[in-house]
Amino acid sequence: MDYLKRSSPKLSRVSVYATAQNVLEKSEEELRLLHENKLNLIYYGIETGNDELLKKINKGVTASQIIESLNKALKANIKISATVILGIGGEAYTNEHIRDTAAIINNTTVNYLSTLQLGLDEDVRERFLKHFDHFKMLNDYQVLDEQKRFLEQLNPSNKVIFRSNHASNALHLAGTLPKDTARLLEEINLAIKIGEGAFVPSRFRGF
Repeated sequence: MDYLKRSSPKLSRVSVYATAQNVLEKSEEELRLLHENKLNLIYYGIETGNDELLKKINKGVTASQIIESLNKALKANIKISATVILGIGGEAYTNEHIRDTAAIINNTTVNYLSTLQLGLDEDVRERFLKHFDHFKMLNDYQVLDEQKRFLEQLNPSNKVIFRSNHASNALHLAGTLPKDTARLLEEINLAIKIGEGAFVPSRFRGF
């Protein structure tokens, strides 16, 4: 970072991908120095806030550690762009997944939040499914129900830029929370009412 700042005088910001482990292993001073050297934003995959699911996907951290790491980075004035994966718990864990993931957002101050939709490529399907008993994928309607419940349970203490426009998503959404929560819920309800005609065709989705 120091080299980048010296070699590129016009450099205004740097963004990186980071895990909870990356943040927790650094001291507050190290994070502050990174920010002073233009590290402005961390892309951070929360995926889920449920501890049992975090174990199943081998995330290597607990929900409390995710919260601790997010707040630690934010204390250093580093912004967070977080992602959550809808459907990652299948039918069996849908309630726990949404409840506990919303709790993480409500106990931190992330700046950007995106939801993606679970998809399993053939090269990872078997490895993923072996950690579950009778895993049943959610269909698009069930995923939108998760999206709806997630938004309903969010109560952010700050303005959050929300997007659900990844190539994996059946329905693309965009807004600012909590200001646009009601509108986003209306769009989801309308899409569910219309049905598949309102969804992005599966052939156009990818990762």
